[in-house]
Amino acid sequence: MTAQLIDGLALSRLWRTRLTERVAALRARGVQPGLAVILVGDDPASQVYVRNKVKACHEVGIHSVLETHPADLSEDALLARVRALNTDPAIHGILVQLPLPRHLDAHRVIETIAPEKDVDGFHVANAGALMVGQPGFWPCTPHGCMKMLEHIGVDLRGKHAVVIGRSNIVGKPMALMLLQANATVTICHSATADLAHHTRQADVIVAAVGRPRMLTADMVKPGAIVIDVGINRDANGKLCGDVDFDAVREVAGWITPVPGGVGPMTITMLLANTVDAAERATA
Repeated sequence: MTAQLIDGLALSRLWRTRLTERVAALRARGVQPGLAVILVGDDPASQVYVRNKVKACHEVGIHSVLETHPADLSEDALLARVRALNTDPAIHGILVQLPLPRHLDAHRVIETIAPEKDVDGFHVANAGALMVGQPGFWPCTPHGCMKMLEHIGVDLRGKHAVVIGRSNIVGKPMALMLLQANATVTICHSATADLAHHTRQADVIVAAVGRPRMLTADMVKPGAIVIDVGINRDANGKLCGDVDFDAVREVAGWITPVPGGVGPMTITMLLANTVDAAERATA
């Protein structure tokens, strides 16, 4: 068996075509969707992520504002910028790129963002909406994963899903979304005792640990769906995921590649949340 690819690039192009149409409809009404991105410091990975997000905004017609600040920016100054953007009618979405320098309280910064502009989906109000199944903004990476599962037509009802990684950014929101789709969910992490025992029972595995190729073929049930959220560099500097792709592909039924899998859909869901925010603000 060789797994079918879940092509995140191709799916993101479909989504972005539809988003371009929605942006055009908003602009015809005199509304220009706007996203503000705040980058503090000079973390190389964050700089790449931010550039990709700004580029994607331009592709679909979203107005983007990129604010870059030195790593020694004070927390009071950062919070003041967030509050100013909260009241800016030209800005419908605010994203503060994580991680922040250590002297800044990321939780406090995120909670300062107005929930209706929290297009990253990290504010406690949006987390609570996700918990109880109410409308809100879902975190972009797990939301993108769910859209990929939806795209291949899998019915998650009664399926056993294992999420490896329990972070508030991916792991816990991913588990909640799977539960809302009526899957049975087990949350594990890299130190879970006999991790392979859990993964070998799973119909769906979402790997979001940040350890290169930690999910191996012997840990995967034949025919399982494998979603690789990891973005790592191996010992040779090659980009890879949390899944041993070449080996697992020979066992799984569906698999996402790295790169070209979850990453493009994460950015696309950010664009979708921003367009949603503009539509809600002007309804």
